[in-house]
Parts: sequence; C-alpha cells; structure tokens
Amino acid sequence: MNTLQNRAPLVPETFPGIFWCPDLISTRDLGPQGVEAVLHLAELMKSRPSVFQRALAGKQMVMFFEKPSLRTRLTFEAGITGLGGTAMFVDQSKSPLDARESLSDIAHNLERWIDVIVLRTFAHATIEEMARHASIPVINALSDLEHPCQALADYFTLKERFGDLRKICLAYVGDGNNMAHSLLLTAACLGSSIRVATPKGYEPNAQIVADAKKIAKQTGAHIELLNDPHAAVAGVDAVYTDAWASMGEENEAESRAKIFPPYQVNRELMAQAAPQAAFMHCLPAHRGQEVTDEVMDSDNSVVFEQAENRLHVQKAILYLLLGGAVRLPVRSAHA
Repeated sequence: MNTLQNRAPLVPETFPGIFWCPDLISTRDLGPQGVEAVLHLAELMKSRPSVFQRALAGKQMVMFFEKPSLRTRLTFEAGITGLGGTAMFVDQSKSPLDARESLSDIAHNLERWIDVIVLRTFAHATIEEMARHASIPVINALSDLEHPCQALADYFTLKERFGDLRKICLAYVGDGNNMAHSLLLTAACLGSSIRVATPKGYEPNAQIVADAKKIAKQTGAHIELLNDPHAAVAGVDAVYTDAWASMGEENEAESRAKIFPPYQVNRELMAQAAPQAAFMHCLPAHRGQEVTDEVMDSDNSVVFEQAENRLHVQKAILYLLLGGAVRLPVRSAHA
C-alpha cells in the first residue's frame, strides 16, 4: 500500500512533459498545462468515445455527496461507466461526511477498496483533509470555495464555440462564489480574459483572486474585478451568472434578493455584449431571479452544452488521474 508521502504525480505518457497532480482539489492543482491537457483529452473523448470504452476497466469510483445533485452525480456515474469502470454513491445529505467517524479513518478504509474518491461538500476543508489522508485520487465535485469540474466544462464549451480562448472575454455577473472562483482560476490558466462584476461586499475570495492574478502573469490572461455589471458585459463574448444564494446560504436569500436585481441577466444586459455572445449558467437556474426565461431559452444560450460537457471533461479527469489504458495520438505542434 502506498503511503501519502510516497505518492508520485502521474505523468500521462500521451502528454509528455506535463506535470499531473495526484488529486483535483482546486484548479490550482492543474496549472496551465494540466488545464490544457484536460480540455484536449475531453475533445478526443467526445469525438471518439468508442476508443475509450475499456480505458478504466476494473476501476471503481465512490461518490460522497453532502449536497443534492443532478448533473454532477449523473455525469460522473455515466463518465466512469463509459470508460469501463463502476460507480458507487453514498448520500451524505442528512449528515456531514465525518459525523460517524473521522475523515482519516474513512480515507484509510476507502483507499483499500476503491480507486478514486469524488466529494461534493459544504466545507472545502473536508476535501482537503480527505486528500491528505487518502493514498488514492480525490476529486472536488463542488465545495463552498471551488467548483473546478464545472469551470473546466464551461471553458471547453467556449472553446467549441469560439476556438482560441486567448481571443475571447467572459463576463461573470452576480455573487463572487465558488463558481466565480473556479472561472477566475481557469481563465488565468488558459490565458483568457475575464471580468467579474459583483455587488460591493460580495466580491470573490481575495486569496483566489491573488492566485489567479499570479497565474495570469505567466499566461497573459487579463482579469478585471468590477461592481458595475454593465461595464463588465460591454462587448464580451459570453455572459455567465449563477444563483444569488448558493446551497447553504438559504438564510440569506431574502436579503440577497434586495441587493442582486441589478445583476440579473436579461435582454437589456445581454444587448450590451457582443451580438452573438453566449449565455452561460452552471444550473440549476432560478428563472426570474438571476436570469430571465427570454435569455435562458434563447438561441445564444449554451447552458445545456455546458451540462453535456461535464461528462466529457470529467471522463478526461478520471482517465488522467487513474492512468487510462488507451494510448492517444499526441497533438501536433501545428494543430
């Protein structure tokens, strides 16, 4: 049994020179090369799924979810099944993951039975602690701080629509929450441009912003933090929003409903973006609050493309973390 200290980063032979992380807790674990690797592999998996049908044969995944889920649970289950592996689900919505026994004890049990742990939790520290103790990969499927798998799927969707991500700008308007954090970090890794507009007092986490700006210095990404949603949206290629009150913040829903209406994505706000700007949302959407039906159901809405791409991105993440058995063609330098 490998100990935590003996764990070596996985270097996929199909992506020579790319440093791969043992866990996906934060987009920061991937870095620019890791993010590019996930998007490239997701593209291959989406276009040629039959090639990968047995890539993770015999691998087993367990999911512990403290929060309800539609897209996250089903795309992870369908993803590993489509790669030949199996999934198990443990509903933790009635109690925290560590209510019955310590995370350390849970981790040391799981590492002897299965191959990868997927966690959807309230506290980000829960995922970090599980990763510290488990000698198998741990994946953040959502925490109060980050939602890395969703943001990767979002930028994969933008790549499909626009091509070169360095030439586009995404505006996020609303709460500076876990979704905003992961979008900032992913944009930074890809050398893309992002504007985040929030009400005063609801800005993104300062450490996340500092880390994103540090990565941006290496990649050439452009990051702007604003309070004016109209200035954020002006001329952008995509407009993104999320719930005004995230899961666990229901007690703030009433007070936030009085603060956030200027950040609603409606026809008037979308009209200030580029003519063919995409509308994006991680779902579930609260129609009539952060977004209107008119925008949500418009031809420019890509919300269901985002949801579909969760499947392909998460398959790529599982493959890379678990060392899939299929050897892929290396992308040409001229591609």
